Amino acid sequence: MALGAAGISVESVSVSLDGGPVLRAVDFAASPGSQVAVLGPSGCGKTTLLRSLAGLQRIDGGEIRIGDRVEAGRSFHAPPESRSVGLVFQDWALFPHLAVAANVAYGLPIDQRGRFSFGSRRQSRAKTHVAELLEMVGIGDLADRMPGSLSGGQQQRVALARALAPKPSVLLLDEPFSSLDTNLRSDIRADVARLLRQLEITAVFVTHDQDEAFVLGDEVAVMREGRVVQQASPAQLYAHPVDPWLARFVGDADVLRGEGSGGCASTLIGRVPLQDDVVGVVDVLIRPEEVVVEAGGDGEVVAIEYYGHDAVTTVRFASGDEVRSRTTGAPRFAMGDSVSVRHSGAASVAYVRPSM
Repeated sequence: MALGAAGISVESVSVSLDGGPVLRAVDFAASPGSQVAVLGPSGCGKTTLLRSLAGLQRIDGGEIRIGDRVEAGRSFHAPPESRSVGLVFQDWALFPHLAVAANVAYGLPIDQRGRFSFGSRRQSRAKTHVAELLEMVGIGDLADRMPGSLSGGQQQRVALARALAPKPSVLLLDEPFSSLDTNLRSDIRADVARLLRQLEITAVFVTHDQDEAFVLGDEVAVMREGRVVQQASPAQLYAHPVDPWLARFVGDADVLRGEGSGGCASTLIGRVPLQDDVVGVVDVLIRPEEVVVEAGGDGEVVAIEYYGHDAVTTVRFASGDEVRSRTTGAPRFAMGDSVSVRHSGAASVAYVRPSM
């Protein structure tokens, strides 16, 4: 049941609500059949961007294209029903008085009693279509159940099937797994990602969870204060964040002051190779997994976090600066130990400090 995927192009889109800017000249793109996660802290504009794509929010400026059609501009707004877009809400928004099959069929032409309103042949096809969708999302035996009798994971699958029923070219998902417990969330999101790749549908996930964004997204667009700060593959975002805030937001990171020259920076943990040859005072991105702690030195172990599969050791120096080191297995040092620290990873990113 492959669907006709369409690309998404958002150019300089702005939205203001209650007199204040929510989206500020946002640029965003998703190629046909790709999965893109929109990641950011609460209040950064993620859901407003999703609602703008769906047609639930008018934009004040810029342009939104889905496929080869302009869906929104400063003086044009295509209604949601004309956009070939499916939407899965954060709370799933199932109709409690309709059985599972009727919920899924709601996007199709049905009457007020939940019966398909077209001719018998098309009605048969529609019922088959709904049955196939329920099988596809793993709940084929729940067609006659009421939403209130389902688990959270089952309700999430009903919401997904309902969004897919009209065969949209784009699927939008607003924090679709946030209401599930941790273990179930991991299983469900893996199933959903696998299904959407099989269907080759363009999907945009909104989330505030970095792990979720990296697992789901072919690309991740990180938002801050109404803007897309950077959009790239998860590996590119992690290795080459555009600024220190983003470096810390997409993973554990320490930023150390250094003096750059000759492709390296001199820091309190020694010389660190840099991706670019920068000269002068810089802030150097240090990832904990690239830091080695050794016995003896002018640093002190001030914190240890042991997770079973790995451990994070925090070392403080006389200057007050702290550096973290992540290693597999059990911690090698104890609180209060005197240690030294060195960098052992690939070339790091350095951010030139603005001149005062």
